[in-house]
Formats: sequence, structure tokens, C-alpha cells
Amino acid sequence: MTETSPSSRQEAPRSGPDPASSNQQPGTSNQQPVTSNQQSGTSIQVCVLTGFGLNCDHETAHAFELAGARARRVHINALIDGAERLEDYQMLAFIGGFSWGDDHGAGVVQAVRMKTNIGDQILSFVEGGNLVIGICNGFQTLVNLGLLPGFDGDYRKRSVALTWNDCGRFRDDWVHLRVNTETPCAFTRNMRHLELPIRHGEGKFYAAAEVMDRLAENGQVVLQYALPDGGPAAGRFPFNPNGSLADVAGICDPTGRVFGLMPHPEAFNHWTNHPDWTRRKACIRSDGRRPPETTPGIQLLKNGVDYLKGV
Repeated sequence: MTETSPSSRQEAPRSGPDPASSNQQPGTSNQQPVTSNQQSGTSIQVCVLTGFGLNCDHETAHAFELAGARARRVHINALIDGAERLEDYQMLAFIGGFSWGDDHGAGVVQAVRMKTNIGDQILSFVEGGNLVIGICNGFQTLVNLGLLPGFDGDYRKRSVALTWNDCGRFRDDWVHLRVNTETPCAFTRNMRHLELPIRHGEGKFYAAAEVMDRLAENGQVVLQYALPDGGPAAGRFPFNPNGSLADVAGICDPTGRVFGLMPHPEAFNHWTNHPDWTRRKACIRSDGRRPPETTPGIQLLKNGVDYLKGV
């Protein structure tokens, strides 16, 4: 675990041409009219939160740059003391790591600190039509804040949990994921199946039966752990790595603008991140095919950026 700098003004390094810019699966986006929260033809500003125990800020900022956004690493304290303002951004990214050492539970202290100090600002940010994504520890923080699942527009109530993996240990692996094509989620448009890495000890999604039913009925279950052939994992380990109910790996709010997931899209930012990349490269070349252009991880983030651009 590494700690980030408390500097609120440090920007992510601007990435040059990606050497694997043609080496993963390209995606397409639905054409949508530009609404009040969308900014056609302008740069989308992403606030990538940093803080005590969070350690994916550089990686996440880099991934958003590859996805076409302008990403700034912002320490949580800078939002609290007013050095940075949420209204200057169109997307807020709660990143992975071990915030405050996961004391009292994963994401708990971060959620309490943010809700106590800038809770109303976060609610205004969501109500303003902006996007929020929570990855791994960020997902844990979102459910502790009550931003997810957000039933009936209530972004304060906690009704789901992410708790200890059934296997009793930290899991660092890659997983197959099924995408719910009926979900309103802005980040997964036109995606059906993808592979992403996981790295967590508290990733089991749990909720009461009536909450699970409502999530399914509303189309708020965005990602589910799957078998390599795309079939349901049905709770089978290691395909479902943590014992999540209904194989849930990610959910969104009813609007599709607040999204949380345990897998790490930012960690699949280059085709060589995949453990099987050498075999895949050889197969593509032997078949005479052109390598895909964008990794699924970057495509997921790009979908969110394109949504805000009105693409």
C-alpha cells in the first residue's frame, strides 16, 4: 500500500500516444441528445480523489486521460477546506486502495469524513446531472455514503453492503463479467462481456432479499461475475471471487449516473496488462486480423466521458 501526496493541485501527467492504441476491443456509444449536464465539444474535467491509504490515483487519472478526459488528482482535504471545488468538475471518481486503513470496515471512515464535511456538496453534484464512479474501495465508500443504490432519489440511506470475501482472504485475480444490456448505466453502453482485474478482501455484495429483488427489477445490477464462456458464475469460486449474492460485481443508481464496481477498469489501461496478452497477440497476428483499438477498461471509462460530451 502506498500513500498519495496531500497536494491538491498536482495534475496527472499528460499521456502521449498509447503504444497499444490499436490493441483492444473498440466500443461504440449510443447517440443521445445533449442535455444540461452534457458538454458537447468540450473537455470533461474529472476529479480523481486522493487521500490517506488510497493508492490508485495515478493509475486512474492516466486511464481517464486515455479515455479522453482531463483528470486532476485532488486530495479529499482540498475539497473539505475549499481549495478545490466540486462544481469545477463533471465527474467524480472514488478510487481504489485502503482508505484510512479500512479501519472500522472498508470505506467507512472515508464515507463518514466526506459525508460530515461535504455531504451536501456531493448531493448537489449528483443532483446537478454529473457522473460519479466508485472503483473497489470507492464502491465501498459509495454504499457507505448511501449514494448507492439511491432508491427513490434517496442518496443518504444505506441499504447494501460490501463485506468480507467468503474465501476468507484477499483476492488478486482477473474475472469475467456479464454486462446487463438493460441497465441505464452511462458507463457500460454497448458492452456485453469483459474481463477486468480484481484486488480486494471485502468485495462480497450483500443486501436483504427485497433490496436484491428491487435492484434486479430496476435494472440497477450492471455487472455480474461470469464464467469464461459468459454464462452465470452462479456463485462458483473462483469465477465469483467473493461470494457476492446474485454474482453482483457492480450496480448503479436509477439514473445510471452513479456507478460502483469492485473490478478495476483503470488497471486494464494497456493490452499488456492482461495476463494472457502474449498468446492473444500471437493469435491475432496468425489470423491476419487488426488488433482492437481500446482496452475494455478504457472503453468503460470512455463511455462515461462520451455521455457527458453528448456523444
